[in-house]
Amino acid sequence: MMRLWLGRLLIGAVLVMNVQCALAFIVSPAAFAPGFELEGPVGEAMVRALGVLFLMWNVPYAVAAWHPQKHRLSLFEAVCMQAIGVAGETAIFLALPLEHTQVRLSIARFLIFDASGLVALLTAVFVSRAVWVSRAPRS
Repeated sequence: MMRLWLGRLLIGAVLVMNVQCALAFIVSPAAFAPGFELEGPVGEAMVRALGVLFLMWNVPYAVAAWHPQKHRLSLFEAVCMQAIGVAGETAIFLALPLEHTQVRLSIARFLIFDASGLVALLTAVFVSRAVWVSRAPRS
């Protein structure tokens, strides 16, 4: 039972941070648009769109957090999604010219955020796995 709750806690922490980020982008896009070198109504719309995407992407995380032992597929989906995020953000970061300092800093924050989430999800996979104890028949 402790393994189940530890898995839930780890997945839940990633879920809460992701949803918090999504809601911040949706509610206050003007605060984040400059970090992506965006401005005005179009920049705010793009940041809001990222927030909506973040919410959509977190459905498997919520299912996995509900019961990581019964919903292993959702947990594995969340791990794959998180790993894709880390790989993609790394590629974008490395390809972006150095003069785009503000965007590079924003991407670096996402990278740290998502890499930490990936570690937490992989830990959740390990700790929440079902442990089958075989019992020898009693004589």
